Amino acid sequence: MKLSAIFATLAALAGEATAKAVFAHFMVGNVVNNYNVDNWKNDIKLAQASGIDGFVLNITPPLSDALRTQIAAAFIAANDLKSEWKNFFSFDYLGNNMPWDAAHIASLMKEYGPNYAYQKASRNGANLPFVSTFEGGDHAGDWASIKSQVDVYLVPDWTGSGTDLVKANINAGASIDGFFSWDMWPEGANDMSTQPDTTWKNAISGKAYMMGISPWFFTDLKGWNKQRLWRGDDLWADRWEQIQQVNPDFVEIVTWNDYGESHYIGPIWGPGIPQDTVANADARWYVEGYSHQHWRDLLPYYIARYKNGSPPAVTQEKITWWYRLTPKAAGSTEVTGNDCSYQPCLDPNDVVQDKIFFTALISDPANTNIVVQVGNNAPVTHAATAVGINHFSQPFNGQYGNVTFSIVRNGKGVLSGTGYAIVAQPVDGRRNYNAYVGGVPNTYADL
Repeated sequence: MKLSAIFATLAALAGEATAKAVFAHFMVGNVVNNYNVDNWKNDIKLAQASGIDGFVLNITPPLSDALRTQIAAAFIAANDLKSEWKNFFSFDYLGNNMPWDAAHIASLMKEYGPNYAYQKASRNGANLPFVSTFEGGDHAGDWASIKSQVDVYLVPDWTGSGTDLVKANINAGASIDGFFSWDMWPEGANDMSTQPDTTWKNAISGKAYMMGISPWFFTDLKGWNKQRLWRGDDLWADRWEQIQQVNPDFVEIVTWNDYGESHYIGPIWGPGIPQDTVANADARWYVEGYSHQHWRDLLPYYIARYKNGSPPAVTQEKITWWYRLTPKAAGSTEVTGNDCSYQPCLDPNDVVQDKIFFTALISDPANTNIVVQVGNNAPVTHAATAVGINHFSQPFNGQYGNVTFSIVRNGKGVLSGTGYAIVAQPVDGRRNYNAYVGGVPNTYADL
């Protein structure tokens, strides 16, 4: 074979490699009536500063004028910023209790797929618009028709339909290019493992795998039949370590702004909080005042490590912490552990732990401790063991008061911050399983 042919082949193969990327799931429905281009720009800039590459725009049918307006605003904002920020669609087949019309999907892809700010991925030398879903496995048959009109790089979440359907659509039917697993929370009183990721990776036979990561899950929306939780606890820290183990092609953070399920990492947008008082689906009582922005503090480190395969240098030490503000037995609740529609129904107090969770980013672990004190109780010392991430937890059983976190090196404090107080009972008697998240340095106005 001529050298020119060899080089051409190598170049073609190199073109098939789509760079690793980290996206955040954005619920467009939570802003559909009240966001503008500037709102989108603000969120994009915050996400970019955290190392995130783009938003996964979760959109639900019908394709209304209001939805079209928000989609347009998201892409106008991305292009106006003149950066490499990208958006792509996740077609939600469960929202509003109706599936997507295949013709509407094809229409949107024809309109936005060529947009510079639309995420692309490579197949057979062609850069194709990236598309995902939230479920919709029962409509997998629509995609052959859609792709005959506009070819897309399809990475669906059909987790609820099981591996058999996914396998049947690898080289036939929808001819998927990859898979996104919604299995990112543990069942019951367990920590998350990589077993679901391994199962899905094996099922898709070398196709692209997009791995999900989420910090928390708690929802108490009785009128919407959503009153459940899964264990959060160490999940945010554990899952980033698991990403290093699994080494997926893409990562999707769930979510930027789903307030009702308590796994938002973006700023709280008041109108986006579920507040249907007529239907008894008002989440304001467990969301307002519970900022989660500090969950983004360590993202630049985590994301750089994931993309490069090795940890970056630590240029600034940080501490991020999260915990519930009352004991798990305080107050009253109708919430269950697990989703009782398909999992064993558990007492939520058997699932969550009364602990303080914290991660320190350390530049030099020698003679370095992270010291945590609850109120006037005795401080607890945790020895740093590594350059980079050092994650810990400690029980707060029976201890109340503000929580102070310090990095102490050679007996001298080098960084310190104080978190919200843990109290014995909720003010209104309702048990709030949402997490309070804080950190130092403190860079957010709402803390």
